[in-house]
Amino acid sequence: MSITAQHVRATLDAYLDQHPADKEALASLDEILVEAGDTITSRKEFRGHVTAGAILVRPDGRVLTIEHRALAKWLLPGGHLEDVDTTLLDAALRELAEETGIDLDQVKPDSSVPLHIDAHPIPASEAKGEPEHQHFDFRFLFRTAIGSDDVALQEEEVSAYSWQFPDTITAEPLRSRILAATR
Repeated sequence: MSITAQHVRATLDAYLDQHPADKEALASLDEILVEAGDTITSRKEFRGHVTAGAILVRPDGRVLTIEHRALAKWLLPGGHLEDVDTTLLDAALRELAEETGIDLDQVKPDSSVPLHIDAHPIPASEAKGEPEHQHFDFRFLFRTAIGSDDVALQEEEVSAYSWQFPDTITAEPLRSRILAATR
């Protein structure tokens, strides 16, 4: 069963209960969710759609980042939702496993509520036939004890990986929330 608008709404509401200061920044997600309904999970919903990401933290506090091949940017593992995903948390785990090859038996979710939801524009892509649109990335915190040898990249999408200390992350409030979670 695919992820529903009802699940997205419940997850968003739980997140805003914990982070009420983010309500204004996520107002467009709230509006599009009302308008789009269940199509909010489709990558063909060009008003904006939901994606899922993983913040994977080792015991030493370092966070896994990947270099996205098409965007040539360092990002957290994550991506579009698929029909097999039943929750946003499951989608984040699936994306983590797909992009990094990490065995999910080695990964434990910190919470069923995202640590951060990021709204960001995606540029138009003629090659994909996509206009400019928004991604609403539900980012979940996971913990692991794995080492660098346990990463096997999906080389079609990911060109490199790195374990970074959270103080090197520049985006706020993501940086502050990861730092607080790793203390």
